[in-house]
Amino acid sequence: SGGSLTMRVFVDCDPGIDDAVALAYLAARPDVEIAGVGAVFGNNAVEVTADNALRLLELYGRPDVPVAVGCARPLVQEPRLAPHVHGTNGLGEVELPEPARKPVAESAPELLVRLARENPGELDVLAVGPLTNLAVAVGMEPKLPQLVRKLVVMGGAVSTPGNVGPHGEANIVNDPEAAETVFGAGFDLDLVALDVTMGTVATPEWLAELALVPGDKAQHTTGFLDFYADFYSRIYGVRQCAMHDPLAAAVLVDPRLVTGSFEAPIRVETAGTLTRGMTVADRRPVPSTDERRPVRVVTSVADAEFLRLMLDALR
Repeated sequence: SGGSLTMRVFVDCDPGIDDAVALAYLAARPDVEIAGVGAVFGNNAVEVTADNALRLLELYGRPDVPVAVGCARPLVQEPRLAPHVHGTNGLGEVELPEPARKPVAESAPELLVRLARENPGELDVLAVGPLTNLAVAVGMEPKLPQLVRKLVVMGGAVSTPGNVGPHGEANIVNDPEAAETVFGAGFDLDLVALDVTMGTVATPEWLAELALVPGDKAQHTTGFLDFYADFYSRIYGVRQCAMHDPLAAAVLVDPRLVTGSFEAPIRVETAGTLTRGMTVADRRPVPSTDERRPVRVVTSVADAEFLRLMLDALR
């Protein structure tokens, strides 16, 4: 609470392998209180992502964090899931023990809104899935951007190719209307886009080092990342994987890792056929007439330091 050094973080996610590693990172930090987890559709169906969140919180030593089930589908379009990237169970086919508990009765947007109202100015939000739950939460509580201290979003491709289309990144493309709502809502928002995450990779050497770390946490995480590296080796040509969601977690809790960024209002293209879901930053030097609050787009990070912190967390 007021004056303590603990960060209180609400995590909205769709676990998902890189979501799992992001949760591992936060759970390993004694200075982070995970206030709640909201599950959303994305890498898998929402019932599966909620169940995975419960399993992961047990694995990573945070068995008391409330998990709430959120939106099962986007605001407008049909859902698209990603079993080919994350495995049919969302965790690279690694079987974790059945969770000892169930999700809470509240929905994910309700849980987020309640926690933000109860702790004004003290809650940070990490959003590493489609932004549907956040858009619904803003609809329920339009003051949410003022109640939340900071929002870090993993999503988008600003000046780099997309990963589910020429311009589209999966989390944004999975619900462009929700993303447009969130980027226009007025949050103090850091965007960790493919621009920085595709270059921040768990190298073959790093994965080999993790594989030698004893204990359930590290060994299961190695299992998740093995599956992920298989998928990514087709993109990179070597067995390494992008650390999308864990990098967003690190930017939230270790902002000093950010070595480059720019500020610009961001809009999401919702009408185009080739460009639907594109994140468009207005970087013109003369302030545009765009009234929306600029987003801080992270462009570079201290990669080696991040990977060292990540390995320490899994030890």
